[in-house]
Amino acid sequence: QVQLVESGGDLVQPGGSLRLSCVASGTRINNYDMGWYRQAPGKQRELVAAITSGGSTDIADSVKGRFTISRDNTKNTAYLQMNSLEPEDTAVFYCNARAVTGWRTYDYWGQGTQVTVSS
Repeated sequence: QVQLVESGGDLVQPGGSLRLSCVASGTRINNYDMGWYRQAPGKQRELVAAITSGGSTDIADSVKGRFTISRDNTKNTAYLQMNSLEPEDTAVFYCNARAVTGWRTYDYWGQGTQVTVSS
């Protein structure tokens, strides 16, 4: 059974930094594209950052220059480094792992970690 477990969420002041981690178990993430999504109260879940199995990254315009996504396949972990946090970044952050092989899509989600940016 594949599981993704996020950690690192916290209450932080505006301008602060956090690093989120997503540890996978039950599979190796080497062949998965990894993504970080967030969902604020009353809003739809949105993609924040993604990294392909080959290491290419894509960052949402709203966080570009402040957030960085990375992965360490040896640790079966994906990361989201968040700097210069703003109150608008407050949300539950979710990790996603996705792979497509032939006709089958593998799509897994973590349970989420809360990030609150407030003074």
